[in-house]
Amino acid sequence: MKVVIAAGGTGGHIYPALAIINKIKEKEPNSEFLYIGTHNRMEKDIIPPLGIPFKSIEIYGFNKRNLFKNFKTVKCLIKAYQNCKKWIKEFNPDIVIGAGGYVTVPVIIAGKKLGYKTLIHEQNSVPGKSNKFLQKYCDLTCLSFKSSEKYLTNGKTYLTGNPCSENALKVNAASKKELGLTLNKKLILIVMGSLGASTINKYLIDNLNNFQNKDYEIVWITGKNAYEKIIKNEIPQNIKVMPFFENLPRLMKVTDLMISRAGASTLSEIIALEVPSILIPSPYVANNHQYINALDLTSKNAAILLEEKDLKKDILVKKIDEVINSISLKEMQKNLKEFKVEGSGEIIYNKICELIKEG
Repeated sequence: MKVVIAAGGTGGHIYPALAIINKIKEKEPNSEFLYIGTHNRMEKDIIPPLGIPFKSIEIYGFNKRNLFKNFKTVKCLIKAYQNCKKWIKEFNPDIVIGAGGYVTVPVIIAGKKLGYKTLIHEQNSVPGKSNKFLQKYCDLTCLSFKSSEKYLTNGKTYLTGNPCSENALKVNAASKKELGLTLNKKLILIVMGSLGASTINKYLIDNLNNFQNKDYEIVWITGKNAYEKIIKNEIPQNIKVMPFFENLPRLMKVTDLMISRAGASTLSEIIALEVPSILIPSPYVANNHQYINALDLTSKNAAILLEEKDLKKDILVKKIDEVINSISLKEMQKNLKEFKVEGSGEIIYNKICELIKEG
């Protein structure tokens, strides 16, 4: 199989794209790939070292505040479309796939105009602007959440789940003993993404004393940028501070309650591993999509929602104390099952094969 795939900007788009690539490789080891990404975002550093052929384009989202900047945006979009059309024609793929971010727009349009089958994957509950726009250029949109259907009415959709969930299930659980944790104590995991979240970190520093003398332990992953500053504080004995944890689902598998943002990939892992959680959505993302992601789970009592603006005094420790030794944990685990889509990567692979056969 020959595949052109585009995704960019954040790990929430890039890692599902990689999960799709890995599933295709697993099924068809001789497959060839061309990854198209932006010239200045995460994918330019992540993709090439993996040995995946990579082409970059200069492209930006439209600016609502400074309309003059959009002249450059349109100019870059036209040039990106022309480049994508040239690269796709030369590569001659079986299918063109987009996994999110504005980089997918010229790629999917070029693929469709050239007569190739096209597929996009939407990770969030509320589809991004790019995926909404691309419906008419797409043969199939794969959804992570069933609730996305109501926003995508101009094209064919299918509930596949997020392929990152399949990877989470495969990894081995971390060892509490090797991490210096107590085997018979409940574990709280606090993590706000690879770079951490400065607002949350500051709140935790200001409220460290509230976590003393608890009968549970906490692993607090601060993010690499904040770690050195945070460990200079007096940390309670029941809190283990780490800058980063490689392959986080390993740690999630021994976690009793997770405190997290509500990014799409994180939620896919929470759902797959049935980890009870208190979700603190980032208010700084486009269309407030993390809040809406979180609502999908909290509306079915599959998680607890705590908005960042409500992080005052000891509210977080009170929330933790309420649920950590209560029936709420088991209820959340039970309710998370409703969101599970078994074998997401496999489903997406099969849909890709169906489209190729149609074409």
